[in-house]
Amino acid sequence: MTYKIFVWYLNQLDKWMWSYVLFFLLIGVGIFFTIRLKGMQFRYLGYSLKLAFTRSDQDAEGDISQFQALMTALAATIGIGSIAGVATAIVAGGFGSVFWMWMIALVGMATKFIEAILAVKYREIDANGRMCGGPMYYLANGLQLKWLGVIFSICCLLATLCGGNLIQAHSIAIACTELISCSVIWPGMIMAVLTAFVLFGGIKNIAKISSLLVPIMALLYIVSGLFILCVRYDRIWEGFLTIIQTAFTGQAAVGGFLGASVMMAIQLGAARGISSNEAGMGSAPIAAAAAKTDVPGRQALISMSGVFFSSFIVCTITALVISVTDVLGTIGSNGKALNGVALVTQAFRSIIPGGEFIVILGVILFGYTTIIGWSYYGEKSMEFLFKGSLQKSYRILFCFCVFLGSIMSIEIVWPLADIMNGLMTFPNLIGLIGLSSIACKEAQHFFQLLKQEKKPVLH
Repeated sequence: MTYKIFVWYLNQLDKWMWSYVLFFLLIGVGIFFTIRLKGMQFRYLGYSLKLAFTRSDQDAEGDISQFQALMTALAATIGIGSIAGVATAIVAGGFGSVFWMWMIALVGMATKFIEAILAVKYREIDANGRMCGGPMYYLANGLQLKWLGVIFSICCLLATLCGGNLIQAHSIAIACTELISCSVIWPGMIMAVLTAFVLFGGIKNIAKISSLLVPIMALLYIVSGLFILCVRYDRIWEGFLTIIQTAFTGQAAVGGFLGASVMMAIQLGAARGISSNEAGMGSAPIAAAAAKTDVPGRQALISMSGVFFSSFIVCTITALVISVTDVLGTIGSNGKALNGVALVTQAFRSIIPGGEFIVILGVILFGYTTIIGWSYYGEKSMEFLFKGSLQKSYRILFCFCVFLGSIMSIEIVWPLADIMNGLMTFPNLIGLIGLSSIACKEAQHFFQLLKQEKKPVLH
């Protein structure tokens, strides 16, 4: 009984944060920057995508290349949230939740652009010659509120251990048990060891692993998803209409699906959307600060493209595949409606023979790179708090949480992750608004620089 009460309180706090507070804050901040920057995410989207794969300032200050910084950030964003997260949002909030994911992402692109500008502008070089940056640094150095930077770092540490760790480890363990009949303990132990191997190699090791695995896993998942949509092309438009209509009307019960209200769609769409693209959370700027770049705006455009990849490509493909295959409400062998990875697996299996292995492999690779990407965010938070004195202790704790996540219940890990993600979002948004004038001036300076360079900007 105590366990059920604990889960109930977690869900109530999760609902309050994302339905009544953070959703409006994130939308409001995103709209504010969209207006201040004259819709820059629409005007410069094409150029940002071009920069993501072609620009490399090897002679500029930084620890890793711009592409590696993007892949490190994408490793933490295109993760379980883009597969299991979308599925859990649809199961609990209906297909309308996907629409609110899009809305968060649309204005979130401008927010993420500003985050990266400030991260590069206020980054520092530590005693070991490595770049350090992120919300804790622009809160301390830019806004002159070090105590707020401390609060962000503490919240980031908690989010790292929950959202960036427990969820991924849990989903990977479940995926492994689908692949081979075994206890979740064994995948948890193996993941913990592999994570320790990468963590003790530092950011350059993390960046190398991410830049290798992220393109492979993203391409495999996207191509497979597009194949299913091609097979069921006659249902795609219906899928889009369902997403848009149920965003404002709620969704009625069907099969094992219990139905969902508009507020539930907003809550789950906002929470899972921010979990997927991280715009406004303040996590991705930590990776952006390590990139080699000549001016902050250049890396900011590349960071912005990450929102497009995660929310408008991967998440949309997942949602449409679930829609066109009519698997929502399917009852599993345990007598409950399929949810999370199991639901996406059923969708792929229904069209592609052996499609479950594509999803399982994607979950394992997505989840693992997300774990190592978030581990870097946690390390930088520890470095800000303790000047690097407890990094080894953090790595050991992080690896233990990888194992812990594999054996925990899904009823706990998702609301816990949502809450921790929300806590780190609050101080970051304060920093973005407080430094908005400086960030927007830096952005305008960069846009003028682009005009002087006479680079072709794709509209």
